[in-house]
Amino acid sequence: MDLATILGLATAIATISGAYALEGGSLDSVFLTAPIMIVVGGTLGATMITTSFRTVLHVPKFLRLVFFGRSYSPQQTINQLVSLSERARREGVLGLETMLPRLPDSFFRKAIQLVIDGTEATALRGILETEIVYIEERHKKGITFFQKAGGFSPTMGIIGTVLGLINTLSNTTDASRMAGAIASAFIATLWGVGLANLFLLPVADKLKMRHEEELGHLELITEGVSAIQAGENPRNVRTRLLSFLAPQLRKGEY
Repeated sequence: MDLATILGLATAIATISGAYALEGGSLDSVFLTAPIMIVVGGTLGATMITTSFRTVLHVPKFLRLVFFGRSYSPQQTINQLVSLSERARREGVLGLETMLPRLPDSFFRKAIQLVIDGTEATALRGILETEIVYIEERHKKGITFFQKAGGFSPTMGIIGTVLGLINTLSNTTDASRMAGAIASAFIATLWGVGLANLFLLPVADKLKMRHEEELGHLELITEGVSAIQAGENPRNVRTRLLSFLAPQLRKGEY
């Protein structure tokens, strides 16, 4: 579970709710069915228009990635690639086959399998880069979905508020009741802005961060596997791969 996501969401909601309660507000007055329906349903519907139904079906997967996404350790990946390079230098590329089950993900295993199968260097890099491109496209669909939803949500809140005001002003003649009805109409705006800025847009940014981390991981593997296939010295492999790390992270790696 990603603690930063959980703690950030909890902190934002708790702070806003606590401040509202301190001012004497009642949280029950915020949870009105009609405004929530307009904002959530309208946002989902408008966002669905902009994308495919398959992308909508993958929304639970995107959310799972946000809250339970895997973290990548570049140092660990470099150590694995150097270890594979040492094995290949000692036993040849066929000696890497016994290490395939130990590799952490399917892309890594596929890359090493291509080396074992004797794939030509240009073809190897081309296959891996093509896969990276399509992984990137799939990730962008999720990021775009939540970015668009974050844009639609405040507008749906305004629509809900306008509808509430129209209903209030056309049906309420009692001035004392009208004030409360107008206040309730603005609940939709609150939900629209809150949903966008406390959930939808942060989720889009978290997916973007996950995407960048995974892309760096895949590019690191591609470069390392290409070096292994070329038969480079393991020390040179490590030196090349360390260029992917920030200078402060390279200390003690040589």
